[in-house]
Amino acid sequence: MKIQLLAGAACAALIGFATPALGASPSNVPPATSVAAPSTQAAVDAYYARRSGTLLWLRNGASSPAATSLLQTLRRAPLDGFQSGPALASQAEALLARASAGDRAAIAGADRLLSTAWVMYVQNLQRPPSGMTIADGWAAPRLQSPQEILLQTAAASSVAAHVQAVSSVNPIYAQLRDAAWQQAQSSGGSADPRVLANLDRVRAMPFQERYVMVDAGSARLWMVQDGRIVDSMKVIVGKPTTPTPMVASTIYYATLNPYWNVPQDLVQKLIAPRVLDQGITYLKDHSYEVLSDYGSDAEPIAPSKVDWRAVAAGEQVVKVRQRPGPANSMGQMKFGFPNSYDIYLHDTPRKELFAEASRDVSNGCIRLEDAERLGRWLLGREPDASSPQPEQHVLLPKPVPIYVTYLTTQADSGQLTYLDDSYGKDGGAQLSVASLR
Repeated sequence: MKIQLLAGAACAALIGFATPALGASPSNVPPATSVAAPSTQAAVDAYYARRSGTLLWLRNGASSPAATSLLQTLRRAPLDGFQSGPALASQAEALLARASAGDRAAIAGADRLLSTAWVMYVQNLQRPPSGMTIADGWAAPRLQSPQEILLQTAAASSVAAHVQAVSSVNPIYAQLRDAAWQQAQSSGGSADPRVLANLDRVRAMPFQERYVMVDAGSARLWMVQDGRIVDSMKVIVGKPTTPTPMVASTIYYATLNPYWNVPQDLVQKLIAPRVLDQGITYLKDHSYEVLSDYGSDAEPIAPSKVDWRAVAAGEQVVKVRQRPGPANSMGQMKFGFPNSYDIYLHDTPRKELFAEASRDVSNGCIRLEDAERLGRWLLGREPDASSPQPEQHVLLPKPVPIYVTYLTTQADSGQLTYLDDSYGKDGGAQLSVASLR
């Protein structure tokens, strides 16, 4: 994973947004109703009607911290994929200026406009990340209604802090977005398409307190609790020919003393040629067994009855499983999660691979640097097997969502760094001197 670090000024020129200064009020700003869906506007109107017009954002006047926080959020909203943010902020500021000049009706209009903009912004954040398969309902985005969004905001002990917390999305996203915005302050340049593409891919907004995030781009896993990264570790991910997919799912249990069900392509390309070269004893020496299938009622098949030349040629299919033990490719435990790609998190006996800079060498599954540490966090106790029995499934106290994404842009001490796009997901966007304007 080759890293490129851009100099501050050059990077800022790539990612900045040319937006009016805070307080600017373009004369051609469209009214909120031209960008909000009629149902959204109706829901906002109904919210104020039920509360007899009670202000949400401007309870403490035009300089309310809640309004200031939201206006700042709307100004940078194009980074969040919400292009209408700056225009709505400018319109609200124009109404606040009128209020300061003595127009008492303008402050109520500004408050209502800010609520409409906030609903649109939050619903935009709650869209599924671009290119990510939602494989399990517990990890699916929670799409709130305008009423839910506004009531939750009004109930917050600090509306300004609530805006900040919601707009953070998740800690990985917040670091990347905030670095992009900070560097944009010194430039009027346009956004680098790679930054926007990466933000789209990591804009996962879990409603649960605990979840796991995996980045196949940097080959890293994070454990997140209460909006903070509490631990992280290296992982090994899929090589470019067998990439680890972007998927959102849920870990329900850990499997201790797991079998390794060998993928069919490896049975053909790895197991069968070695049996032909070393004989049937190769299977026994490496704890492999041949089965009729991988189900609980699988029947063993005598290896001597298998035409291994036909298997190597792809003309015959057999199921091969590796028993638990020190050499098992799954290590001591694995953590499955529903998905159609047949990938999971798992331990590995080959710990030396984590010292490598490039860790995209698997067939798609995610190997863990310290499976025991992750198991301890997921289970809330030591992940010890109760016996040598294979495939011991241990339920987690509560399901934990997992989000597997792919990032080629990262925040590093407030600057943006770029990784090689080994999976080719950035759409061919390239750096060029012409972009620096």
